[in-house]
Amino acid sequence: MKKKLLITLGIIIAMAVSSVVGFAVAAMNAPKHPSDYKIGITYDKALESDKPMLALFYVDWCGYCMKFMPKFKALSSIYKNKYNFVMIDVENENNKALVEDVGISGFPTVYILDPKYDNRVLMANNYYQNLKKFRVELDRYLRIRKLLDKAVSTEEK
Repeated sequence: MKKKLLITLGIIIAMAVSSVVGFAVAAMNAPKHPSDYKIGITYDKALESDKPMLALFYVDWCGYCMKFMPKFKALSSIYKNKYNFVMIDVENENNKALVEDVGISGFPTVYILDPKYDNRVLMANNYYQNLKKFRVELDRYLRIRKLLDKAVSTEEK
């Protein structure tokens, strides 16, 4: 009886230790900054595409940016065929002109940028925590863009 109890206790302790170690390893490998996510393509590459882009303006020290990253990653998986996903580090000097042109005043900031129609849509930050509302807005833009495409093709005929 004591032997069974000791074996059971040993198994429980081993499982507890392995789960603690597993959590520690996962925490060490988890992204610590938004830039660790590496989602999407570069802004310049997105400009060459016919698709609109979902541009995330972020800074690495921003806790809200970090909190938003799993949602941005999920959106990039869902909409990868409809939008180009672009991450723009606001503190990178190479992005200074774009950041000033767009007028970033807080972090994170998400825009739908559509080079085909020279259009910008600022996504309201109350959508950032609600993927369902965010998706409604992304789908709405795609519907409007389809109407624009149809209107342009009709004018060209």
